[in-house]
Amino acid sequence: QVQLQESGGGLVQAGGSLRLSCVASGRMFSSYSMGWFRQAPGKGREFVAAIDRDGIATYDADFVKGRCTIFRDNPKATVYLQMNSLKPEDTAVYYCAARSLYSSRYEAEYDYWGQGTQVTVSS
Repeated sequence: QVQLQESGGGLVQAGGSLRLSCVASGRMFSSYSMGWFRQAPGKGREFVAAIDRDGIATYDADFVKGRCTIFRDNPKATVYLQMNSLKPEDTAVYYCAARSLYSSRYEAEYDYWGQGTQVTVSS
């Protein structure tokens, strides 16, 4: 069992940056692949980025286009999402998720989810 807790969201002006964190409780964090998803008002949850157990990252090119970086710190059982050059359309609740084995861009393949952290980007 893994419990996830996101933090780092907030209100930021367009062009600004935020670093989201997701701390995992439970054992064997290093054995999990981690993903970040987001859900804007009135829309479904969308893939942002994922990182596998070996630290290999994948991104959704349409959404982020080089504006974010996912990385993990296994001793701290934490995964991060650094977001730069934020735009109002990045406003959403951001969720982290965990799954065993390989990373995925499909939310249905993740076993554990955090409660989400709100990111609001003002114009």
